[in-house]
Amino acid sequence: MPALYLCSLRVPGTETFNQDKSLRNFTDHRTQTNRMVSIALFIGLFSLVSCWTQISLAVPSAWFHSARRAPGDLDSFIATERSIALQGVLDNIGEKAIGADRGNIIASPSKNDPDYFYTWTRDSALTAKMLIDDFIAGDTSLQPQIEDYISAQAILQTVSNPSGDLSDGSGLGEPKFEVNSTAFTGPWGRPQRDGPALRATALIAYSRWLVLNGEEYRVASKIWPIISNDLNYVGEYWNQTGFDLWEEVDGSSFFTLAVQHRALVEGQALAEQIGKTCAACKSQAPEVLCFLQSFWNGGFVVSNINDQSTRNGRDANSILASIHTFDPKAGCDDLTFQPCSSRALANHKAVTDSFRSLYAINLDRSQGAAVAVGRYTEDVYYGGNPWYLTTLAAAEQLYDAMYQINRLGLLIIDNTSLPFFQDLDPSIAIGTYPASSATYFNITLAMRRYADEYVSVVQEYTPADGRLAEQYSRSDGSPVSAVDLTWSYASFRTATDRRNSVVPASWGASNASTPPGNCSGTSEPGTYAPAPIDCSSNVSTVAVTFNVREPTIYGETVFVSGSIAELGNWDTSRGLELHAYRYTSSNPLWSGTAGALPAGESFEYKYYKTGTDGVTVIYEGGANRVYTVPEGCARNVVQIDTWQE
Repeated sequence: MPALYLCSLRVPGTETFNQDKSLRNFTDHRTQTNRMVSIALFIGLFSLVSCWTQISLAVPSAWFHSARRAPGDLDSFIATERSIALQGVLDNIGEKAIGADRGNIIASPSKNDPDYFYTWTRDSALTAKMLIDDFIAGDTSLQPQIEDYISAQAILQTVSNPSGDLSDGSGLGEPKFEVNSTAFTGPWGRPQRDGPALRATALIAYSRWLVLNGEEYRVASKIWPIISNDLNYVGEYWNQTGFDLWEEVDGSSFFTLAVQHRALVEGQALAEQIGKTCAACKSQAPEVLCFLQSFWNGGFVVSNINDQSTRNGRDANSILASIHTFDPKAGCDDLTFQPCSSRALANHKAVTDSFRSLYAINLDRSQGAAVAVGRYTEDVYYGGNPWYLTTLAAAEQLYDAMYQINRLGLLIIDNTSLPFFQDLDPSIAIGTYPASSATYFNITLAMRRYADEYVSVVQEYTPADGRLAEQYSRSDGSPVSAVDLTWSYASFRTATDRRNSVVPASWGASNASTPPGNCSGTSEPGTYAPAPIDCSSNVSTVAVTFNVREPTIYGETVFVSGSIAELGNWDTSRGLELHAYRYTSSNPLWSGTAGALPAGESFEYKYYKTGTDGVTVIYEGGANRVYTVPEGCARNVVQIDTWQE
């Protein structure tokens, strides 16, 4: 969930630049030794552990984690909280959130201290992916919300905003919108380049289900156009910097690049499945994967690079990247940072350990025990507290890792992952342990308990009514910041799904884990077009954004005047003032929005500018322009013009 831009560490610039591609060499350190245990010893240990577990889960051990809640209590909490979490999500979608358009997923109903009553592309996509996965897993009641989300995204893609518009795809990098599907024009950390990739991933998952159920035509004609816009954006802009998922650091974000790589890989697969093409997917996915390797410093993932931050690099950004690129059919691959990979497990330890002595509520938790997890240690937003979603992400990565290890039937411990596993068993040694070994059994059991401890931390600091805020206090665990945070609820659902071995479909990581020998900072120019919009009824009013390109000098301002009241009825003292927040020497764009124009209304209009004295009026040449407000589902449209000489 985003933090307020006013707490950012640096003032955002509107320009982007190519990322430094000095990539470190990476090698596979998986030198392994086989260590076999006799069947008799294994059976004896298995019986002992099983008996021990049934008699008392509180018995201390040198390497087993003692849960803060008994498993029965935790199971009961999870069962109750899962229902609360799902309802919390549904209450924050569309018309249930008073004032929000159908299909828009709001971040939180909180409207002050902080104001999160907006729809974020990233948060909405992560929430929609959760709903889609649960729908595919059998909860068919969620389909109406999914369909509404798709229609809402087709609309939002067309909304001109401070990041740009759809004509060149730049507007897809806008992080958030008003809940009524209009642009948020205040200062913020923009652009943010993870949203399009995450939205594509959510829609690809649903599209695959539709294809399997005979709806290939609908996918190709209605949903693919939305996905295609997002994939083209990723292919064109991945190699430019942007703000991270916490909206505070302008640079190259590990989370952003990881989810972009995934989207391109699975986008190519869907394109082939429905007879479409995705040039950016094929050409850029290997390059993104290649660049991803530069975030690994040998001990953990440095979550942001090519930035001016002085942070130490340990950030829950990287754990979130691991769980959102989890592929249940993949191996423990270091290059895609799969949850069970040596790199991902070492990083899990580095990030979670960084909070061990930071928060008062963690001080009684011993080394190797689960802790309350925040975003990063230098965080000062609302005092810098642990977050529900980051603590749950720490649990989810471990559940994901166990799923992968159990599917492979093999536990591999190398130099990189050894410190992580030594927290579970100080006597563990580097080696390869098959599922038939006692070591495999004991370590995977300890991992399960360790993962459960993170959920128990959330249980401990969840209010009696089950409502999840954004954060909980570092000193006493009380809820802090925005109430009923949608992302917190969605995170609880996904973490506990993985605990129950309910996993999403593969996205093809196993076939996309080989980067090129030499990385290059390429990009693939994209094409963009509005997607068809499905809606139950036509809208009555439409917000029309006027864009005109006209070079100006300092002190000049461009306006649009016209034959309707919203454009001043040709009175130049009451014309619609346009803004130059996206103006550059190569793209002298002026933009402004006239809201609530009646659908079907026709009018004449013309652009003019005032001189540096603020008084002189200079009209563009040519005849009056004519425009008719479109009828249909679109709540926002963009009219793109060039100044007439």
